Amino acid sequence: MKTIKNLSFLFAFSLLAFNCSSDDDNGTTTGGGVDNELVQKSGIITADETWSSSNIYQLNGKVVVNDGVTLTIEAGTIIKGAEGQESLASALVVDQGGKIMAEGTSSNPIIMTSVLDNITYGETAGTNLNQNDVGLWGGLIILGRAPISVSGDVETAQIEGIPATEPYGQYGGTDADDNSGVYKYISVRHGGITIGSDNEINGVTFGGVGAGTTVDNLEVVSNQDDGFEWFGGTVNATNLITWSHGDDGLDADQAWSGSVTNAVVVQGVESGSALELDGPEGSDATEAGYTMSNITLIGNASNSSYMTDCRDGLIADLNNILAYNFSADATVRISGEDTQTEFAAGRLAFSNWEVVLPTGVALADLIEAEANAENFTNNVSAITATEASTGANTSVFGWTYAASQNAF
Repeated sequence: MKTIKNLSFLFAFSLLAFNCSSDDDNGTTTGGGVDNELVQKSGIITADETWSSSNIYQLNGKVVVNDGVTLTIEAGTIIKGAEGQESLASALVVDQGGKIMAEGTSSNPIIMTSVLDNITYGETAGTNLNQNDVGLWGGLIILGRAPISVSGDVETAQIEGIPATEPYGQYGGTDADDNSGVYKYISVRHGGITIGSDNEINGVTFGGVGAGTTVDNLEVVSNQDDGFEWFGGTVNATNLITWSHGDDGLDADQAWSGSVTNAVVVQGVESGSALELDGPEGSDATEAGYTMSNITLIGNASNSSYMTDCRDGLIADLNNILAYNFSADATVRISGEDTQTEFAAGRLAFSNWEVVLPTGVALADLIEAEANAENFTNNVSAITATEASTGANTSVFGWTYAASQNAF
């Protein structure tokens, strides 16, 4: 578990700045209607409601958007997760059949952060936390009814980050076009709190999320676990950025079969793999695989984590990737006999990669594979930093906190 700064005194101080409203058992507000309130939320939301940018919303424990319910979050709204570990960890959860309509804009993004963050109304960043402040609350968890591939070939499973004792948390099903809402211009910061041994919440978790869901321009900053993780599903995503995550940047599991187009992964000192990419866990997996295109991977020279770790019979197309600033020990690993088989058959495919090699490293040193290394090296170019012609279009990320801190 990462070290977390002791900032509890800031929480108590910050409450003095707001008028607090109360909440009832189903998560709805009983004292709302006044601008510049700190609106406290908990429990299950059982009727449609709108969160206004005129207020700040505090998540006390899990706040769950119930099946059949739509939560609308206005552009510019600030949401803060309370402290609390294990079963008391705060998170915003979209249950199967629920929806969030969160359409931020580049000038008015939706901010999800910790109660310890001194950001306030009308701001896009506070001043007291930085990229080293991780694990201060949970994160955003979205659960849908699209197909997954898990051990035992069961149709649904309980999502990582929510205890099995909770009455919600199931994901997976048969609806590839399932719709969990719209998520645009959202920045999720300082999350990933521990709920058990080696079990933290991701910045944004997609569990069986369907292709009917819109995901565009999302940022994760300083999450103790992964930045983004997909557990099966079919959802597509554009314009993702994660910075200073404590584990992996983009992590895909359980035969997710969507796509990521245009993304940036900025490794921190304690980051895991920039890309951790797994195949199916069950035998009922689709053979479509997934695609990641136009991705920039920015390493941390003091961190020897993998550029990309391919495992568990992965089927994927990894196209137009730029990687630089990695340590001399960083590699692309093809792990396990089943993954080697897909790599040899060209169903785990690399195309148009550009890598700025560390001093003394050759292209052949980048790949860890038992055979067929040329399937990687024939599709990779060694370049200098000024020669890059692939990777992400980073100009679209000017709205992010990472951009404001010159992280890329």
